[in-house]
Amino acid sequence: MNILQNIHAVDVHAFYWCMARKHRIAMARVSRAISFSADGPLYVLIAFSLWVFGFETLAYAIVLGFILERCAYLILKRGFKRNRPEEALDNFKSFIVPSDQFSFPSGHTSGAFFIAYCLNEAFPDFGLYLYIWAAQVGLSRIFLGVHFPTDTVMGALLGSGCAALMIGVLV
Repeated sequence: MNILQNIHAVDVHAFYWCMARKHRIAMARVSRAISFSADGPLYVLIAFSLWVFGFETLAYAIVLGFILERCAYLILKRGFKRNRPEEALDNFKSFIVPSDQFSFPSGHTSGAFFIAYCLNEAFPDFGLYLYIWAAQVGLSRIFLGVHFPTDTVMGALLGSGCAALMIGVLV
């Protein structure tokens, strides 16, 4: 249990470092837009577009992979029950109201890395941009004050892992 306490202490320190940035308010405004881009409706549109333009197998991989990813995400959320920064830290207020109670892992980051991985398979020329966007989604969740850094790291690993599994099985 001591290792989890040490990880949490480093996580809180990194979180406070992010919150102490000079342009934190401006970053929070930009972070809202970046975070919004990782909401679920965009992923439905992407899968549908891929299907319409002849990438049926990839579209199926995205749909089935998201089902897998969301199941794993919910199991981890309910299993760890890690409080969000606003609940875990004294005198801290996040910039947005999160959609659920718990922090670990970051679902927005997981979804972004899932999509980045899948689209990189079909469109490798855009891979760098896709992963930069996914990383920005993770950072946006920290700068909005709704996730600790390890929440986003684990979200990235979860999304990438589920995508790798689905791509490996279906594509």
